Amino acid sequence: MTDKIVVLSTCASEEEAGRLANLLLERRLAACVNILPSVKSVYRWKGEIESAPECLLIIKSARAQFDALRAALESAHSYELPEALALPVIDGSPAYLAWLAGSLQAEAESDGRAEPDGNPQVEVESSPGTQS
Repeated sequence: MTDKIVVLSTCASEEEAGRLANLLLERRLAACVNILPSVKSVYRWKGEIESAPECLLIIKSARAQFDALRAALESAHSYELPEALALPVIDGSPAYLAWLAGSLQAEAESDGRAEPDGNPQVEVESSPGTQS
């Protein structure tokens, strides 16, 4: 098992999803955020069954960043109770996991595994940014 996680969260609009994604990336709490713009959520809220169109965020991060990531989501989110569920990453491509780790580090802390743009120093046919 790795120390990497995938965090799921939903929000009300693509605009909010983009704002949250940028916030997490700027703070290096996430290496990548996929935004799925049109999901329908059905849930129980305050004793009633509700449904709403939402955007799903799939956030790639690490366990060490989760508390700060969750706090950032909670403080910047429009929902009263934002979703923040962390799922463990059991294994993955070594090059992708190295890129993910490098993207979460402050540039001054980089250990040489990633270029300043966050991409790994390995030869791959497609960049991690296109295969998230």
